[in-house]
Amino acid sequence: MLQAEFMTIATHNIALPADWRDFLALTKPRVMSLVVFTALCGLLSAPGSIHPVIGFTAILCIALGAGASGALNQYYEADIDAKMARTAKRPLPGGRMEPASALQFGIGLAAFSLGIMGVGVNWLAAGLLAFSIFFYAVVYTIWLKPNTPQNIVIGGAAGAFPPVIGWAAVTGDITVIPMLLFAIIFLWTPPHFWSLALFMKADYAAAGIPMLPNVAGRMATRNQILLYSLPMSAAAMAPFALGETSVWYGAGAALLNMIFVALAFAVWRNQAADAADMKPEKRLFAFSILYLFLLFAVFAADRMVLA
Repeated sequence: MLQAEFMTIATHNIALPADWRDFLALTKPRVMSLVVFTALCGLLSAPGSIHPVIGFTAILCIALGAGASGALNQYYEADIDAKMARTAKRPLPGGRMEPASALQFGIGLAAFSLGIMGVGVNWLAAGLLAFSIFFYAVVYTIWLKPNTPQNIVIGGAAGAFPPVIGWAAVTGDITVIPMLLFAIIFLWTPPHFWSLALFMKADYAAAGIPMLPNVAGRMATRNQILLYSLPMSAAAMAPFALGETSVWYGAGAALLNMIFVALAFAVWRNQAADAADMKPEKRLFAFSILYLFLLFAVFAADRMVLA
């Protein structure tokens, strides 16, 4: 079914040979950068030490695993991507790559990253990486995304694993701190993606994806964005409250939380129905990315200084 729909779409495009940039695009490099960064912060903040070569290997495997997830996601969603302006120029809907090439690339990356992680780092980290790839490529992409407006809420677990994997690469175990890092990303994901979904509502409607604004409406989505920002802020403050960080992290996290909640409140107050008038939503989406980068950077720096 997917192959037939894709071939129909591809006939409307000029057939061009795929090059290295198309294979790189399959890995979703922008998403991968955040995955790699949070994984690195988890690794650097873990107690104990790790040989630099093994540490580099762990981060490389996490990056390749994230790339595999992106490639498998784009293989399965080629027909959906073709219906959305934001994704229509990707390699598959753009007609520059055969679906089989994307599938083989994704499976190859996954197998390579898991094998190297298991042999070169440890099998707990490899198991967590395997589960995160499976969760994103199968549970989220195939099951959750096309079937429920809670796709982002449950599917957010896939993106929350990297710092846990980075931590496990060093320690070989999972404790409270990596689970708090997991919780921060898990709770951050809904307001991050729902702010995007608000001003991209028409695109998701055209693709038939049941994102929350399309199913429950804009006001319900804005309510959820504000509500999720509160436990997310609490999770971000928890490492300080538990005495695992210094006052410097506590102050930084508090400041970032205040800005995030203020932007979420502005989204909640906004009544605009037109994407052109959704400046608060666009500001929150842009800041949410910066928020996660800065929060994890401050956390890792604080933990390294304390160590």
